Amino acid sequence: MRVIAGVLRGRRLVAPRGTATRPTSDRVREALFSALGHMTSARVLDLFAGTGALGIEALSRGAAHATFVESARPALAALRENLATLALVDRARVVALPAARALGAMAAAEPFDLVFADPPYAALAEVPPLLAGCALAPGARVVIEHASRDAAPVVPHLTTRWSKAYGDTTVTLYDRDEGI
Repeated sequence: MRVIAGVLRGRRLVAPRGTATRPTSDRVREALFSALGHMTSARVLDLFAGTGALGIEALSRGAAHATFVESARPALAALRENLATLALVDRARVVALPAARALGAMAAAEPFDLVFADPPYAALAEVPPLLAGCALAPGARVVIEHASRDAAPVVPHLTTRWSKAYGDTTVTLYDRDEGI
């Protein structure tokens, strides 16, 4: 697994052994970031971060800062190693808590411009309520990765922009509704 583009293009990312962590494939990340466009100065939230591949890709492409939320110890170790190896520690914050507790602790945080949510597929139903309480900047975009067999979740105050399947994985992009 490697960083696809940007200043860190081609750099390797480590992942924990086993199947407990399901990193987003290079193919899916490449297609997703092509659709997202520029990242300049974005504040990114990577929920269920795992290895941090999505947030790290955003940082490589110019995002100003990324907050990574992960609670599994093997994934946290890989995430921290990736951030240190790529010299991104100063542009990143790691919150080692379950997503619901992390968002509660960050309630007064600066709003995010881009949110990635790649939950364990069995936990997809937990994502809409989590995102409903997330601080989103005007014009924010949210990306949810889910099993292709599952419909894209409906999330309050977000409008589905597009959804694309890549084998067993589907990526759905949402825009923050205007006026909230």
